[in-house]
Amino acid sequence: MEKAIITVVGKDQVGIIAKVCQFLAIKNINILDISQTILQGYFNMMMIVDVSVANEDFGVICDELDKMGEDIGVNIKLQHEEIFNKMHRI
Repeated sequence: MEKAIITVVGKDQVGIIAKVCQFLAIKNINILDISQTILQGYFNMMMIVDVSVANEDFGVICDELDKMGEDIGVNIKLQHEEIFNKMHRI
């Protein structure tokens, strides 16, 4: 299993989760865990996903998620689990 972390942050609006989940389904990326919250009108979501059988290259998927985020007005980032852990280690 090849785990990755997706973070989504931005002003809350209808359809953010649906759009991200639909994209992941099309790319054959399985959601392993998901957490989301809304604080004072700001949407924050973190997902742990399995990208081991994704039907596109990891870099391409990162770029497409970044573009989707721009289109819907949120910031979407995809990182390999190891990189995410090293960046957020205390």
